Amino acid sequence: MPSEMLMKIFSYLDAVSLLSVGCVNKRFYHLANDNGIWLKIYSRCFQPKRTIWAMKSEQTETVSLGCAALCDRKPGCWKEEYIFKQIAAVKTRVMRLVKPVDPYTGLPCKNKEAMKASGLSWIIVLKDKNGKEHVMEKANLSFKDTSVTIIWYSTDLPCLDILSTLKLYGVMPLLSDQSGAPIKNGPRLRSLIAEYHLANLTESSVAVGADKLVQLFSLNPGLLVGLWKEKNEIAFVIVNLHYHQLLERSTLGSATVQYALPPNKPVLDDVDPEYGLHDYNLHVDMHGGSCTYLCGTFRGLFCRKGDIANGYLRLTVVSLKDHTKHVPLPGTLGLSWETDVFKGNVKDCYVMDVTLLDETGKPFWCFSAPVHVEPSSKASCLYDYMGPIYTTDYADAEGKVSVELVWLEETKEYIIVNLVLYISTKKVNDWYGTNY
Repeated sequence: MPSEMLMKIFSYLDAVSLLSVGCVNKRFYHLANDNGIWLKIYSRCFQPKRTIWAMKSEQTETVSLGCAALCDRKPGCWKEEYIFKQIAAVKTRVMRLVKPVDPYTGLPCKNKEAMKASGLSWIIVLKDKNGKEHVMEKANLSFKDTSVTIIWYSTDLPCLDILSTLKLYGVMPLLSDQSGAPIKNGPRLRSLIAEYHLANLTESSVAVGADKLVQLFSLNPGLLVGLWKEKNEIAFVIVNLHYHQLLERSTLGSATVQYALPPNKPVLDDVDPEYGLHDYNLHVDMHGGSCTYLCGTFRGLFCRKGDIANGYLRLTVVSLKDHTKHVPLPGTLGLSWETDVFKGNVKDCYVMDVTLLDETGKPFWCFSAPVHVEPSSKASCLYDYMGPIYTTDYADAEGKVSVELVWLEETKEYIIVNLVLYISTKKVNDWYGTNY
């Protein structure tokens, strides 16, 4: 077909269809880059700052486009300008939503609304040992105060034995319609958030619990894999994502490189290795699916020089000695899961969301991860409670969390009697530019 006829056909297409046509072959790509077509699309969507042509007739419009706006322009210039303005318009709407900050968490108040406005979603790509990729897009979302839990499940997931990696991506539509709503069936941007190695999963990960049907294994950051007990196949995949910098991590990376968080710019303060940390605040969420066991804020945390040892700074949140600050966890701890056919609850397993704010109220250390409760090896030295002691521990490259709980049989609940954060000295030194 002659190029002139193809160009006439392409001129009736919208932006999404035109971008799709450009992927057919090299000839279609060059024709679909035509500045005349893209300038019309641009002008319909964005009001130009000055009138480029007089809208008297179709013939006058065509002549004006060629003479006034298209000379000395490289092919595809107006396509790039259109896409750039579309992305900028979405960023403006999102930034307006994330500007108000919650004083308790230090995080944007309207994270959920911002994600909806951007059309953001998440996918996982399972890669087998032969290089074949299995993409899973359909997911169930559960939003909490400081995190979002994403669940994927399917009856035709590949066998665990043949899988090598799992990649988590944030996916954002490239274009929006006239009302500003993201076009989800159009071109999308992928941003790599995390990559997990699934080879020898049962040996290299942490077993966090099991029920009658599934066993749960976790990998940092925030991944939970459920395996059917009867066969070595994946039942579901759960990812817990903390809200801190989530929009940036989900949209500003590339398909192969993760978004790098910018370094902190410390304010002038009395931060001194001789003095330690002070005026830190901690927001903790403990939940297991639909149930929330704890949602609380602890203020005025500090660390003296004597609390620094073995490469960590200790922040005591709940102390064994101060029983007035011990915290009950109502209900039976457990992590709920559900697929199209089955559902269950893994006891003594839950998700812990930690948001630690520095003295200026800025998020300092944040994570959302599955953890489990296990019997403590220490003998009880508590006189206020009669019951066995349990522990929950979490660790990553930036710090550790240690929780001690007592089980009260009379009231059927756990009591947190000790909660301590251990912050890596490297994390603190990088944050403040000091030398602890």
